[in-house]
Amino acid sequence: MSGSDTTVIVLAAGKGTRMKSAMPKVMHEVAGRPLLGHVLTAAKAISPSQIITVVAPDMDDVSAYAKSWGDEVQTCIQHVANGTGDATRSALSLVPSDPGVALVVFGDAAFLEADTLIEMREKCANGSAVVVLGFDTDDPTNYGRLVRSSDGTLERIVEEKAATDAEKKITLCNSGVMAIARELLHEMIADLQPNPASGEIYLTDLPQIAQDRGLTCATTALDIGDTVIGVDSRGDLSTAESIFQKRLREKFLASGVTLHDPESVYFCIDTQIGRDVIIEPNVVFRPNVQIGDNVTVKGFSHLEGVRIEDGAAVGPFARLRPGTMVGAGAKIGNFVETKKANIESGAKISHLTYIGDARVGAEANIGAGTITCNYDGFNKHFTDIGAGAFVGSNSSLVAPVKIGDGAYVGSGSVVTKDVTQDALVVTRAKQLEKSGWGATFRAKHQKSNEKKD
Repeated sequence: MSGSDTTVIVLAAGKGTRMKSAMPKVMHEVAGRPLLGHVLTAAKAISPSQIITVVAPDMDDVSAYAKSWGDEVQTCIQHVANGTGDATRSALSLVPSDPGVALVVFGDAAFLEADTLIEMREKCANGSAVVVLGFDTDDPTNYGRLVRSSDGTLERIVEEKAATDAEKKITLCNSGVMAIARELLHEMIADLQPNPASGEIYLTDLPQIAQDRGLTCATTALDIGDTVIGVDSRGDLSTAESIFQKRLREKFLASGVTLHDPESVYFCIDTQIGRDVIIEPNVVFRPNVQIGDNVTVKGFSHLEGVRIEDGAAVGPFARLRPGTMVGAGAKIGNFVETKKANIESGAKISHLTYIGDARVGAEANIGAGTITCNYDGFNKHFTDIGAGAFVGSNSSLVAPVKIGDGAYVGSGSVVTKDVTQDALVVTRAKQLEKSGWGATFRAKHQKSNEKKD
């Protein structure tokens, strides 16, 4: 079946009360991406014709984030929290009733994979009215059980509270992810009734409704592993983060990256790293970091929104913020912070420096304690440092300002005007020396203190 016949419905309206957070659960991040983003990644990978994200009325941020993933992503509102069946019903006005498959997934299922969705879609397209994703576990306590007939078809989903002793021994449990024949979805959803105990409408009743109609239901089973884990609490979030980090570390080690202490390095899901890169302990990669070949990132560095070209060196204790570009062979040393800075090839910024809204030309050298003064309290301004320029230690470059190619800025200067190519600029105060002043000063104050005593 092609993606043009597929609808994905993402249930993201849950408040996630166990998270104890003002932020919607699906917006909490794992490996630098919101939980919802991981789900949308898997959904988009199967090329559906539409993705519908169901949100609560006060979730404008969730709606905006979902729509940012592309024109095929729509949102709808579940006005009253009334169960998974009601949430799915909220999306029906956007779902066509022609032949196809509707996949219903949860917005916190960060480990859901495209291959799993494709397998479920194909099984549904081949004649199963409902396909439920299950998982095997040695401890099925608190999970709904998937009750199957002798031929392996799914009969119903039974919650633990309603399960018989025999049903409680079943180890195939419900993940909550379903594939439903789209042409049957509208009719079967209409047949869902409120649960007698909670009054909510549950999607888990669909297999029984399909059975009552004489339709066939099926399961797709996975090992519990980390594939279908949901995130309901801060503990779950921490577990999910640990699993993602383990996967990412193994991926980079296998691709030719040296990690001196893998467990102390944290990646994002979109981190890109070339070959023969060395990463020392306690390095953090935030979103949108791209690193070329033969780069060294030294300990305790923090990188976000950065591109680093081949052969460059960063750190230790460097903070590279969004918009930073580090050219081939350039050096960013300890206690250097950059933002919106283009550090061209071979440039050196070795220590104790802030470079923001700036260009540092090829082979330029920036001395310790140099600051680009880019903010006037209202607006940011640009500093342009030319190729081969030398900026002495403890200099302040007050933007907007341009330092020409090959120019020299004397240590301790405050530069407020452009400096021409190959010129020397020194703006510090003239040095004044008074012979014997120290001895005179001490003697004066010593006599004063003796009188007080």
